Amino acid sequence: MTVGPITLDIARGEILALLGPSGSGKTTMLRLLAGFETADGGRIAVATEDVTNVPPARRRCGMVFQHYALFPHLDVGQNVGFGLPGSNARDAKVTAALNLVDLSGFERRKVHELSGGQQQRVALARALAPEPRVLLLDEPLSNLDPTLRERTRRELRQLIKRVGITTVFVTHEQEEAFDLGDRVAVLNAGHLEQTGSPEELYEHPSSLFVASFVGRANVFRGAAARALGLTRPDYVLVVRPERLRFGDAGLPGVVRERRYTGAAAFFQIEGDDGQRFEVLAEPDGAQVGARVYVDATRVIALPDEAGRR
Repeated sequence: MTVGPITLDIARGEILALLGPSGSGKTTMLRLLAGFETADGGRIAVATEDVTNVPPARRRCGMVFQHYALFPHLDVGQNVGFGLPGSNARDAKVTAALNLVDLSGFERRKVHELSGGQQQRVALARALAPEPRVLLLDEPLSNLDPTLRERTRRELRQLIKRVGITTVFVTHEQEEAFDLGDRVAVLNAGHLEQTGSPEELYEHPSSLFVASFVGRANVFRGAAARALGLTRPDYVLVVRPERLRFGDAGLPGVVRERRYTGAAAFFQIEGDDGQRFEVLAEPDGAQVGARVYVDATRVIALPDEAGRR
């Protein structure tokens, strides 16, 4: 995957999420930072040190791989201490790293005796044991079931903040990027689309791609967009489902589908022009088949990328 040119600054102690679809270049970016891929140009620096041509072993970057890469024939302590020099210093660093991830006393456990969440923490302890300057995580939670993943996200963020280490992680899931990251860098086809806080990306996307990839988005063109207040023909309106509401006036349509989610429901509306869009509202907001009018409480106007191609 070709990436770049990309300019990206990461603050000390910051957690940065690299978010994008498959093939966007996010894993290549992580491998460039780790030194597993060679940059054709540009510069990679950690603190003030140029590490562009420094081999991986000397970059002082801790890496947690997607599948953890634990050695099944070694116990937990041996996995965490793998590659650390000096037996006395190694034992002390193993103990300290396991304490950090709340696995004190697990030194003699075998990998197959651990849960998925515990294996992930062992991989994290191994990455932290050499006291790296930067922590790199390649989709660290993808192997966990959904119920465990949410709790582990919170624990992982708390741990990273407690250690205070600069962290870069890759994910294709927006919720994970928003939960873990202080900032999120959205990549698309090898290019950096936008970098910002989760709120900035959601509320102020810089492109139609970011608006559509980060959260749910209705995209309105033509008469539908004009009914919601758009005046520029070369722009589109992006409206989040929760920013649409049923009322007595606005964009007309018919409710074609209702999906109940508990506290709210998604209503699929077919406008008079045939375009379908979603409204997130109270479960009793409308009935399937009913004719409704929809207005927007907040809209995002963006250049029509499709119209310019």
